[in-house]
Amino acid sequence: MIELRHVNKTFRVAKRNAGMKEALKALVFREYTQVQALRDISFSVADGEMVGYIGPNGAGKSSTIKVMSGILTPDSGECCVDGLTPWKSRKQHVRNIGVVFGQRSQLWWDVPVIDSFELLRDIYSIPSSAYRRNVDELTELLSLSELLRTPARQLSLGQRMRCEIAASLLHDPGILFLDEPTIGLDAVSKIAVRKFIKARNRERKTTVILTTHDMQDIEALTERILLIGRGQILLDGSLSQLKQRNSRTKKLNISYSTGTFQPLEGVQLVAEFGGHAEFLIDTEVIGVSGAIQSLAQNIEITDLSVEGASAEELVVSLYKEFAI
Repeated sequence: MIELRHVNKTFRVAKRNAGMKEALKALVFREYTQVQALRDISFSVADGEMVGYIGPNGAGKSSTIKVMSGILTPDSGECCVDGLTPWKSRKQHVRNIGVVFGQRSQLWWDVPVIDSFELLRDIYSIPSSAYRRNVDELTELLSLSELLRTPARQLSLGQRMRCEIAASLLHDPGILFLDEPTIGLDAVSKIAVRKFIKARNRERKTTVILTTHDMQDIEALTERILLIGRGQILLDGSLSQLKQRNSRTKKLNISYSTGTFQPLEGVQLVAEFGGHAEFLIDTEVIGVSGAIQSLAQNIEITDLSVEGASAEELVVSLYKEFAI
């Protein structure tokens, strides 16, 4: 069980203008500004739950992950993870969590990946039998057999991220914090990683908190979404609730052979090219079937499809709604 109550965190950031004169001036007098990364953050996550933690750059996602993992100490508020305060009981706390930061590495840069795994085995005091079993399982599931003997600096970003995920799971953590885990992965690797995380949650009831800008990750892995903006939790709900909240607009794609479009209330022509047209339908003004019937009176329709808003469009609409 993860629970945050009224967590606040402020950073002091140094500022100066460009140029040598300003640099010398900053040696004597440095100007600072206060940036409040987290403002009264409160939420809870049940054991075995998978939660998508989304928001624009600088919203406070990584700061929240760092508080929950014990890297940051908040200015005020409480954070309890499985009965422990992360920054007060760090050694005990980290034994039950795995953390993957897409922009940070826990692998030693100049040594083969397997050497980093061996080091992590010693750090976490993993029994030899459990370590061997986990390495074999993770190597197979994440296709690492060709990578283990390669130094981390010689891996592509996608290859390194697969190794990072494996490294975070060597000690069988009950909680997994994933900060941009699929960054740099190709389509095949992304699908493999998503399947792996989902299987881990299903089979071992691993709690997963996922931050990402890839909404396909959110759709594939999570049902619950936390939206953060300007350091505040703005929305807490399921992906299906989010879709219902923004279900007013439907996208209609039409292929046609002859005819011209006439203006129709509640129907907006978005694009038209080479016998194809895309419309947005306001279903509170006119139903989808009614819009199709009205359009069919003036054109010869050969094919059509109706879509709801994509996950990316839903999130963009949220950003606009909350002005973040």
